[in-house]
Amino acid sequence: MYNEYIGWIGAFLFAICALPQAIKTFRTKKADDLSWLFLVLWFLGEFFVFTYLIIDDIKREITHYPLYINYVFNTVIVIYLIYAKKTYIKIYSK
Repeated sequence: MYNEYIGWIGAFLFAICALPQAIKTFRTKKADDLSWLFLVLWFLGEFFVFTYLIIDDIKREITHYPLYINYVFNTVIVIYLIYAKKTYIKIYSK
């Protein structure tokens, strides 16, 4: 039971750790300080580990809901930051 709480707390903290960067990028409309390599590696890491987790959970017939929430939330944030990196440079560099 305690292990489940630990999982939820850890997943929540990992899920929100990129939120300050996303908020800052949204407010300032600047993403030039974000590295393309970082964003691409982050996205690919989220995608591959989430895919592995789902396949492994299906095989073992278990579900790790805290991890699912974490990976979905982080994927949304990294997709937004990639969008911002592409879009804000074009809009605000003129």
